[in-house]
Amino acid sequence: MAVLHFDENSFESEVMKSDVPVVVDFWATWCGPCQMIAPVIEQLEADSAGKYKVGKVDIDKQGELAARYGVMSIPTIVLFENGEPKKKAVGFQTMDQLKATLGI
Repeated sequence: MAVLHFDENSFESEVMKSDVPVVVDFWATWCGPCQMIAPVIEQLEADSAGKYKVGKVDIDKQGELAARYGVMSIPTIVLFENGEPKKKAVGFQTMDQLKATLGI
């Protein structure tokens, strides 16, 4: 499975109603740290083994979603469980740091 791309239309079904935890990367194309963490996000998805989903929200195209979840800096990676944001990581992090911060 590949990293998913969420928008206002898919967020409800893919994240809020997901039966597994969902890691959401709030990012933008112009953001250097977002580009740096992209391979980490892709590897996180590759390591998920169906235990969780991984997706991205482009804040320039989905500003309302970013505002709804209090995204003030990017990248912001949020772990959603049962439709609720549970843990958050802000800024570039290595794979080990990100997994420890999110508890996955």
